[in-house]
Amino acid sequence: MAKNILICDDAAFMRMMIKDILTKNGYNVAGEAENGAKAVEKYAEVKPDLVLMDITMPEMDGIQALKKIKSDDPSAMVIMCSAMGQQAMVIEAIQAGAKDFIVKPFQAERVLEAVKKVVG
Repeated sequence: MAKNILICDDAAFMRMMIKDILTKNGYNVAGEAENGAKAVEKYAEVKPDLVLMDITMPEMDGIQALKKIKSDDPSAMVIMCSAMGQQAMVIEAIQAGAKDFIVKPFQAERVLEAVKKVVG
């Protein structure tokens, strides 16, 4: 059974890239969100197996969204995505309950490795 994944990134191009990597490898993209507030709404709506969440987004950043999702659903599985040089935020994300993180620009192998590690 394909795992359902929610993609949260403010850049449509990034969402498209991740979606492409995931669907080509048998995963189902359950939804997309362009900011943290939408990610929280979408999570409640689609109840995905996994969330790929960008850290830097408008309205509500990825760390705030991660904390909100984890408070609503402590079993939520979230992998954070960040650009280079955001180590402090990555550490904060892991402490807030993120299962892993992927650094941009994405490499398909690394995305799949992280996803497999978290949801199989």
